[in-house]
Amino acid sequence: MEVVVVGGGVIGAATAWQLTRRGHDVVVLEKAELCHPRVSPHGAARVYRQGYTSPLHVRLAVESLQRWRELERETGAALLTLTGGIDHGDRGATIAIAETLAAQGVRHEWLDPAEAAARWPGMQFDGPVLHQPDSAGRLRADQAVAALTAAAMGRGATVRYSTPVEQIELLGPDLAEVYTPGGSIRTRRVVLAAGAWTAGLVGHLVPLPPLQVTEEQPAVFPLVGGTPSVPTDLRWPTFIHHTGPGDGWPGGVYGVGVPCEGVKVGFGGAGSQWDPERTEPAPEPTQLSRLQEYVGEFLPGLDVGSPTPFRCAFVSTPDAEFLVERNGPLVVAAGFSGHGFKFATALGRMVSDLAGDGDRERRLAPASRL
Repeated sequence: MEVVVVGGGVIGAATAWQLTRRGHDVVVLEKAELCHPRVSPHGAARVYRQGYTSPLHVRLAVESLQRWRELERETGAALLTLTGGIDHGDRGATIAIAETLAAQGVRHEWLDPAEAAARWPGMQFDGPVLHQPDSAGRLRADQAVAALTAAAMGRGATVRYSTPVEQIELLGPDLAEVYTPGGSIRTRRVVLAAGAWTAGLVGHLVPLPPLQVTEEQPAVFPLVGGTPSVPTDLRWPTFIHHTGPGDGWPGGVYGVGVPCEGVKVGFGGAGSQWDPERTEPAPEPTQLSRLQEYVGEFLPGLDVGSPTPFRCAFVSTPDAEFLVERNGPLVVAAGFSGHGFKFATALGRMVSDLAGDGDRERRLAPASRL
């Protein structure tokens, strides 16, 4: 094969989609079976937002929005809903975000806490609120991976589930061999998008920054029902609460509405170290208890007593930046630090630029609706 993509999650699928749009022959190897939570991210929602202090992140988020819309047109799937977004808490953080948004021409406004609480009565706020009415929302995570995979397959990609990669051997500047239990594949380029398994597969082949794998435990809280003053729909904005060391909360707090379920709330990077080979980790009660305390204080519109916790792996670099690099025939895409999902379509383009030697995306006729 011309290109082998190792990992069928959102980054691997986005890369396969972009490569096939450019006319490359691609096979995706995924160790899990179809519909496994490692392939289709648990739950129906991930945060989309453009509210960053880095101009690069804002530009990537804008690009990713355009490419999510392209994917929706190609597949007919409804994936990204713009609900608006809010940031509150640490004044230094929110002011820096507002300044970057202004420089990048992204619409935003400031609300005082009382005004924001009147607009969203299910929430309480820590200081002035930065509202971004049309540049934040939620992505349907499981359907996004399915749509990216279907779009890549519609343009000719082969996807093999239940196919773990045992070894990758670099044979030259444009040749590698990928070994699986069923045999090996020689290829011009390998894209490694294997998440928590990255270091184990190629840590001995190429220099990597320290990749920390943690097990996070967000939870979905149902909406309080039967109270006229509390919204009972899912027009909740995506929110980020920028907490500081003196606030008592582990890391920042994020939240996003989950259709037909409630609101997903989680701490940013508060989990313990995780062994990716462990298949049955147990829920961590302390983290859930702290999350319930937070919801009770800041999110009165949610039922604090009925959470549905779940577990997910964060793979983080020391500075929380993304690792997208090429070394000979190997392109590594890793370390998305819990916030990379929203950028997946733009990151797929970046990885494809490296894997395809900088070739331009081919503007082919749209594939048949899948």
